[in-house]
Amino acid sequence: MKKQSIIALLSFLCLSAGIPVHAQLQDPRHNLAIGINGGVNLSSVSFEPSIKEKTFLTPSFGVTIRYISERYLKMFCGIQAEINYSQRGWKENIDDGTGDTYQRSMNYVEVPLMAHLAFGKDKGYGARFVLNLGPQIGYLLGESEKKSEAWHPNERPSGVIWQYGKMAESKFDYGIVGGVGIEARTGIGNFLLEARYYFGLSDFYHSTKKDPFSRSAHSYIAGRLTYLFDLKK
Repeated sequence: MKKQSIIALLSFLCLSAGIPVHAQLQDPRHNLAIGINGGVNLSSVSFEPSIKEKTFLTPSFGVTIRYISERYLKMFCGIQAEINYSQRGWKENIDDGTGDTYQRSMNYVEVPLMAHLAFGKDKGYGARFVLNLGPQIGYLLGESEKKSEAWHPNERPSGVIWQYGKMAESKFDYGIVGGVGIEARTGIGNFLLEARYYFGLSDFYHSTKKDPFSRSAHSYIAGRLTYLFDLKK
C-alpha cells in the first residue's frame, strides 16, 4: 500500500505541474520541446540477503519531450516524459580468494513521467537550474550473465548463490526517479546536464517467504546530457 501511495502522490505532482490551473496561473506559457538524451548509469541491485557489489557502469539513451505550461512567481512549471533504453544490473565484489568474477546486464525500456521545475533566465539565451521528479516504469527486454571461466560458487562465505543462473521472474519494473541539473539555452537549442537517482520499488525476483530473496530491486545514479529543440516557445 505504501508503494502505491508514493506512486499516486508523484503522479499527482506531475499532473499538477503539467496541467494549468486557472486560479494559480501568473504567467501562462506554451513551450513544447523535443530532443534526445544519453548518458551512463552507476547501476546496482538492492538484495536481501545482501550481495557485495562493485561499481557497474551501463549505458542509457532515448528521446525526451517537455512541456512548460506556466511561470509561477520565479519558477517555470511543466512536465517531462521520456522513452529510454537503459541497461542496469550488478557486478559482484567476490573476495573469497577464488578469483571468480560475475556480472549481470539487464536491458530495459523505461518511461519516466516527471514534474519539471526550473529557475533562472526567462527569455532569450541563458541558464536555468532544473529539478525533475516523478514515477518511472520499465519493462525488461533481455538479460545476460558474464562470469569467469574458473567458477567456484560453493566457496562463497556468505552462502548467497541463488542468483547465479536465475533469470528475472518479473519483467515489469517501477520506482521513483529524481534529478537536478543545469540547462543552457542557446541559439541552436537547449542543453541540459543532469544528475539523477532512481530508486526501484519493485522486485525482479519473487519475494514470498518460500523464495530465497525478500528484495531484489534496481537502483542507479545517472549522468544525463539532453538536447532539446523548441517546437513552440
